[in-house]
Order: sequence, then structure tokens, then C-alpha cells
Amino acid sequence: MDSKVKHTAVFIMLLLILMILGVVVYSNLDTVKRRFLKEETVQTESGSGEYAGAHVERVTGQIGDDLSAFMQDETFFNSQSTLDKYRPKGDENRLSIVVTSIEQDLRVQVVNYEGNPVEGESFYITVNGEDEYKDLNQDGVVYIADLRPGEYYVSLNRVSGYKVPENPTKVRVKDKVEYVAINDISLLIKTEDEIDAALEDTAVNGAVEDADGTEMTSVRRDGNAKFGIDVSKWNGEIDWDKVKEAGVEYAIIRLGYRGSSTGALVEDPYFEKNIRGAIASDIPVGVYFFTQAVNEVEAVEEASMAIKLCSDYKLDYPIFIDTEGAGGNGRADQLGAAERTLVCRAFCSTIKNAGYKAGVYASRNWLNNNLISDKLEQDVIWLAEYRETPLYQGYYQMWQYSSNGKVAGIEGRVDINLSYLE
Repeated sequence: MDSKVKHTAVFIMLLLILMILGVVVYSNLDTVKRRFLKEETVQTESGSGEYAGAHVERVTGQIGDDLSAFMQDETFFNSQSTLDKYRPKGDENRLSIVVTSIEQDLRVQVVNYEGNPVEGESFYITVNGEDEYKDLNQDGVVYIADLRPGEYYVSLNRVSGYKVPENPTKVRVKDKVEYVAINDISLLIKTEDEIDAALEDTAVNGAVEDADGTEMTSVRRDGNAKFGIDVSKWNGEIDWDKVKEAGVEYAIIRLGYRGSSTGALVEDPYFEKNIRGAIASDIPVGVYFFTQAVNEVEAVEEASMAIKLCSDYKLDYPIFIDTEGAGGNGRADQLGAAERTLVCRAFCSTIKNAGYKAGVYASRNWLNNNLISDKLEQDVIWLAEYRETPLYQGYYQMWQYSSNGKVAGIEGRVDINLSYLE
């Protein structure tokens, strides 16, 4: 190619590039004006130098022109603002009811538009348009017992300052207990900030009274049995990496308890921290719940709480019901062996129906005198007996052999166990 032709070709290419740039600039003229000519102007009072008012002239262009537009959107960093923007006004005062039945009963829970229980109001519930029931303790829950099986229509009476459902809620009252987890159990779960923990968390370890001083307080090996610990809020902050290094092969973590006075369902304040810490340190886990249930209905509630709180975690060990005394004045302390056994079976059946392994924790004396232990052997028995060799003659698959254990990563005493589970 000679020099003249080469120069001509280069000239044509440059011309084409300039034409393309011109088309791009023209098609984005609005953006160019906004960027370089600053068409958004702010008017101020002449000579004062003080802000008097503003007029913003917005220039519209193609979608995506303004890369800082998100700064003008108050909902960009707060999705809740979007809900607030489109939610009908007045919903903050709108109430609804959640109605459940376990056995010939109804539990009616009053919730706000966010689904949270409403407390501090004297709500009235009407059943089948006739019978009226009051929320006596103003906790947002009305419990109605001894109902005949069948269909019922439940209404929330009008309350000053609130909007209530116009139509009644239809519900079927069950003839007998179905050992199925309650879906809305989270409405009943409380934190220790909401209760008097000193009054409610009063479990008394009966195994301590029966101890003979011969138990080991360090890591114990017994054939293929695995060494483990069980912990709760009473153990405080735990260094789970050190616990793992100390040879702990599993941990049973308290997830909560039923208050021994009011019967409130309360989450252990260290549950989430403990279970996350143990799992992060590659320690297999199980959980336990201290019961003060007085019947099968309450046992199903307790199991439902356990299932709810464990739903985000992988459990390698069972969910245990911890049955022991509460100082003699606990709401379940006076149950007979048959009633207490029904509570344990209802709890375990509900746990198993949800796909988990279930078990019962109790001391030797409790198993011998306060439970019908041979009716519980279809589940894992976790024996508490603090001596070198257990005297208990029944079957058990786990053994808490001391409450005076010493394990690195935990300050003070800790319960130590052996597991014979595969």
C-alpha cells in the first residue's frame, strides 16, 4: 500500500471514530448538561448569603444515567421503609388472633400487625358468639380448657384504639393430644429480661444429695464410651476451642426451661452462644430442656419450643427433657409418677415426630421413685448418679457421673458425662 492510500485510510478511520463519539455525546446530552453545565441550581436571597429556599430543576434522561440516584432513595439502605411506604395507614393499631388446640382446649394469642404478642391490655375473646373470656393477666394470651371436640368460631372483641378482625376465626378443637409441634410456639417463648429468673429458674439437682464422694471429677474413659459435658447459663462464658483441645467429644446444651412459678417458657440466655460456639469448634451437640409441665399439653409446648430453637442447627445427640425437682415449690413438684411419666412420653413423642432423637434426663432416685422408668426405655435414658459405679439397675445410654468436673475453657465446675450411644 503506497503512502497516499495509507494516509487516506487513516483519515477515514479517524472520521468514523469522531462520528461515533458525536452520536454517543448527542444521545447522552442531558447527562452531559447535568454534569458539566450544572443545571441543578440553588437560589438564595441576594446579598444575604443565608439559605432562603431552594428550587431543584431535575433533568430526565435514560434509565441509569444518574449513578448517585440511590442516594435520593430513602428505602435503599432500609427495606423496612418500603413496607412502611406502601402499608395502609393505621395498620400499627391492627390486631389479629392466632388460635391453636392441643387437646380439648383453645389457646388464643393476640398479636399486632408484625405478629408480636400484645401485652398490657384487657382483651376479651368470644367463642361461638356466646361465651366470653378475658385475658386476666394481660399477657395477650387467653387459654380455654375443657372444651368438647368440634369446630369453634373465635372472635376478638372490640378494643378502644385498635382495629380488630371483622370475621371470626374457625378452629377445630381436638379430641386428644396429637404429638405434633406447635407452629406458632415462638409467640410464647420469653427471654430472661421478661421474667424474674430468680423465681423461675429453680431446678434442684437431686443427684447431688445422693452422691457418695467416690465420683471422678476429671476425664474418664470407659471402653468405647465418649466423654462429654453439659452446660447452661450457670457456666458463663466458655472457650470452646480450649474445651475441644481438652478432649471433650460432645456437649449437651440447655436451651431453656419452663418457669417453676408462672410456667413461662424461657430461653436460656447462653443457648445460642453455646451451641454456635460448640459447633464452630467441631464439637457434636445435643440439647436439654428443664420441664415444669403439669400435663401432656404443656409437654407438647415444651417440645415445640425445643424443636423451634433447634431448627437452624444440626444435632448429633438427642433432645432431652430434664425432669427433676424445683425446690419443693415448683408447679410440677407434686406430680405423681404416672403423671410425670406421661409428660416425658408426650415430650419425647413430639420430638421424635419432628425427626429428632429424644431422651429423658433424671437422677437415680427420680427414676426409681418419681417416674415409671420402664415406660421410658424406648427413648435414651440419661442417668445422673455421682459415684464411681452406678447403683441404678435399669437401662441407660448416657451417664452424668459428676457435677464437679474440671475442663479447660470453663471456669468453675461443670457436669461431665459418658455416652454409650453409637
